[in-house]
Amino acid sequence: METIKNYLETMFANMPNTPEVKKAKAELLSMMEDKFNEMIADGVNENQAVGTVIAEFGNLDELAEDLGLTKELKETHEREESKPRRFLRMEEIEDYLNVMKGNGLLIGIGVLLCITSVTWPILFEFLLRGEVGDGLGVTGMFISIAVAVALFVFAGIRGNDWKFLDKELCQIDMSTADMVKAKKKAFKVPHAVMIAVAIMLFILWIPTAAIDIDIVSNCLFYFVGAGVCMIIYATTVMGSYEKVLKLNDSKTISGNYGKDEDDIVYVNKFAEGVMEVYWPTVTCLYLIISFITMDWHITWLIWVIGAILRRLLNVVLAAEED
Repeated sequence: METIKNYLETMFANMPNTPEVKKAKAELLSMMEDKFNEMIADGVNENQAVGTVIAEFGNLDELAEDLGLTKELKETHEREESKPRRFLRMEEIEDYLNVMKGNGLLIGIGVLLCITSVTWPILFEFLLRGEVGDGLGVTGMFISIAVAVALFVFAGIRGNDWKFLDKELCQIDMSTADMVKAKKKAFKVPHAVMIAVAIMLFILWIPTAAIDIDIVSNCLFYFVGAGVCMIIYATTVMGSYEKVLKLNDSKTISGNYGKDEDDIVYVNKFAEGVMEVYWPTVTCLYLIISFITMDWHITWLIWVIGAILRRLLNVVLAAEED
């Protein structure tokens, strides 16, 4: 029976996501289930029953008039011809997710190296006084930056093969969407933990700054660098899941594949875009304000205000349910 349901989803994947189409889809599923159960009751084996049901009900062009979907089917065919979508197999999506996971780590480490590069002169000045220490410190700083740039370039090359996702219309099937949703759900806890640990590392600068020793103050850059690295990795991985789940046309039945029950649908694309960059923006503001004012014992309140403001925006920008 699962095979029949999957086949039905494929049949209706590009149909408009309207109440009429949903009703017709439910009616057709009911007819297919009745036929399947009837054949099983008559002693027909499951594979043969599935094949017969698909052969009898599996052509939407023939059933459109009976289901009252003639107009919708015509519009679907016209849209498919004028704006064809590239179908991505599950294996391709898995490759993309693996690339983005690796790129999140590469970019995160690169940013960490950039932030901590300034610690080398201080470290070598503490260990080796004089010109030797100064020379090694500057050398260490430039080596860190060079390695970081190499990581950025490598990540960019790895991601070049997937730039078409931003330029072409693409589509995935329900089984692929279910796989990605499962990965996204499994990553929610690690994502939350990494964000929380990153914030904790930012706040740890306060006791470090109280110790008036250069070598200890260096820890600030390692705390901030590690925190930013975690945020970049966590948001890159989560962002890749969300991007894949939004590949399908939101106005079609397949647009429902990537939605969870607790997902919020926003009033328009602009509102959706604003909420997608909300937490990265809050993070940037937190770091900028904290470094400018050096009031780290106060600026942590930005996270509290940010959480409250996000809840308010979710209420204001959420689309009304049908």
